[in-house]
Amino acid sequence: MVRVIGATRLTRITGEDSCNRTASRFGIHATDLGILWDDGRGGVLAAFGDTYGEGWGGDGAGPPHADWRYNVIARSTNTDLDAGLKFDSVVEREDGMAGQILPGDRTGASESTVIPTSGIAVGGRNFLHYMSVRQWGTPGVWHTNYGALAYSDDGGRTWTKSDAAVWPNRRPGLLGRVLRRDEGDHPFQMVGFAGVVDEHVYLLGTPNGRFGSGHLARVGASDLLDPAAYRYWTGDGWSDDPFAAAPVLRAPVAELSVQFNRHFGQWFAVHLDEHRAAIVLRTAPELTGPWTDGEVLVAGSEYPALYGGFQHPWAADRPAVYFTMSQWGPYNVDFFRADLE
Repeated sequence: MVRVIGATRLTRITGEDSCNRTASRFGIHATDLGILWDDGRGGVLAAFGDTYGEGWGGDGAGPPHADWRYNVIARSTNTDLDAGLKFDSVVEREDGMAGQILPGDRTGASESTVIPTSGIAVGGRNFLHYMSVRQWGTPGVWHTNYGALAYSDDGGRTWTKSDAAVWPNRRPGLLGRVLRRDEGDHPFQMVGFAGVVDEHVYLLGTPNGRFGSGHLARVGASDLLDPAAYRYWTGDGWSDDPFAAAPVLRAPVAELSVQFNRHFGQWFAVHLDEHRAAIVLRTAPELTGPWTDGEVLVAGSEYPALYGGFQHPWAADRPAVYFTMSQWGPYNVDFFRADLE
C-alpha cells in the first residue's frame, strides 16, 4: 500500500506573483486547472480553464469583461520540478498574450464556457478532451451539453474540434429533446486519459459535476476520434454502451488525473473528493481495480476551496507525485510535491 508522508507547496505557477509572472508575460492574471501531459515533442503542455486578464476582480472567476478566455495552453520543458513548473511559452494571439485555443459551440447550443479536462499525445497528434458547460449550478454541480475531443498536429499550437468525437449528455433515445434536470448523467462527460497500453488508449470518465463515480473505457490508439470504436468496462467485460459502464472508482470523483507510477508499479488516480474537501491519491494494481479509498494529499482545511489535482507526467518514476492544484479564492494554480512510501 502506498502511503502519503506529506505534501509541500513548491510554488505558484500562474498570476503575477508566480514563478512564471504570467500576468505581464502572457496576460494571465487569473486562471485554474493546469492539466498536464507530455506533448510527444520534448515538452509538457498545461491546459487551463476560464482565464482572465486586465480588470480581473481579484477573487474567483470573472468578471467577463476582464479579457475572458475560455481556455489557454502553456508549454514547459524544465525537468527540475522541485524548482517549480516553468513555462517557456503559451499559444499566443495577435498581441502576443495567451489566446483562447478552443472556441465556443458552433451548433447554437446554450453554452457558458468550454473547459479542458485531459490531454494525451498519440502517434504524433495531441488530443484534448473538453466539456461544453451548459449551465453552472450550486457549488460542485454543473450541467454539460456534451464531452468531446479536439486535436492538434503541430504540437498544440493550433487545435481543431472534432465533429465526430462528441458524447452528448443524454441517454440514447433522448437526442433532439430538451434535457430535463435529471437526465444529464452520461458517465463520460469529463475524462482523465490514463495512457496507452497494448495499443489501446485507456481513460477514466465521470459525469458532469463533482459527485459522480469513475468509469473505465478504452479505444484503439488509431481510433480516438471514432466514438463507435470505444469500449466500456462493465465489470465482466467490454461493452459498446457507455451507460453499461460499471463504476471502478467510488464517488465522489472530480477533476481526475490518472497515470502509471513506475516506481511503485501502481496506477495513480489523483482527484478532488468533494465530501472530504481534499485532493486525494488512490492506487490500484490494474485500471479495473480494486482502487484504494484514497489518502489525502492536500486538505481544504489548509487550502480552502481547493480543486483540481493534475499529475506531472515526468514524475511517474519517482516515490512522489507532483501535481497542480487550484483554489477558488486566489483563482490561480499552485504546484505541489507529495512524498510517498
